[in-house]
Amino acid sequence: MPEISVIIPVLNGEKTIQETIQSVLNQTLTDLEVIVINDGSQDSTLSVVSRITDPRVKVFCYKNAGLSTSRNRGIAHATGEYVSFLDADDLWTPDKLKAQYEALQANPQAAVAYSWVDYIDETGKFFYPGNHITANGYIYERMLLHNLLENGSNPLVRKQAFAEVGDFDPTLTSAEDWDMWLRLSARYDFVAVPIPQVLYRRSTHSMSTNTLKMETESLRMLEKAFSQAPASLQHLKKHSLSLLYRYLTFNSLGSAPSRQDGLLAVRFLWNAIVNDVSTVFEWKRMLTALVKIVAFVSLPPSQSQVFLMKTKQLLAR
Repeated sequence: MPEISVIIPVLNGEKTIQETIQSVLNQTLTDLEVIVINDGSQDSTLSVVSRITDPRVKVFCYKNAGLSTSRNRGIAHATGEYVSFLDADDLWTPDKLKAQYEALQANPQAAVAYSWVDYIDETGKFFYPGNHITANGYIYERMLLHNLLENGSNPLVRKQAFAEVGDFDPTLTSAEDWDMWLRLSARYDFVAVPIPQVLYRRSTHSMSTNTLKMETESLRMLEKAFSQAPASLQHLKKHSLSLLYRYLTFNSLGSAPSRQDGLLAVRFLWNAIVNDVSTVFEWKRMLTALVKIVAFVSLPPSQSQVFLMKTKQLLAR
């Protein structure tokens, strides 16, 4: 049996799935299986995957059921002692699994190893760095505040841990990864690999719909999380909500400029301040957000891009 099972859910991922799978097959740790869960793809995803001849790749096809259910199906098929997840448009550096595996071997009390994240654009080029947060040991309190792992393509997990915390929540269509990492952090230690090894792909197109969905689902997830958290940690809820809305503010301003995204950012930023007034004292972040909001709301997209570029150059002097 392989040491590690890598689970890749995919829905209509014909453009990126081959590169994603190849980033797993290129890992320096080779004792692995790749479990592709085809979640009802209607494009040529299956045709692309079928051209990969590596015997470590296994494909299972189902009717569309969503990301959480696909990950749960992958866990059920997994034969490795360790499990990792990779979304069908994200990539890993070649040393990702080896570094995380060695981190867990050196820290037998930990059940989860995670790496730093960098963001790439649609073409695979570097977009911007992730948070690069290093947190080791019992990190449940910090995980209540925000998703330290940033996405679902990050950690390596001892498979037996899922028997304790349960499956991914199929009722969550966003923030389901944060929910899982929270449940794991409540029971197990984490260990960080302080190197960018997860390359998370972001679109430069408008993110309005996705951001609104993220808001709704994240709020629902946090209600669930704090309903289960001890009384001693309930004071963190307001700060957690503020951090969520700060993230949503910059997420909505990370798309191509549009008035709709700018107005969304205004609402998100206001909610961040309402939940934690100290947000206004982070003047550099506030200034960045306000400049972008003015550009998004007041200028046509082409002029907005020029204005933001010139402003960035001016501030960099």
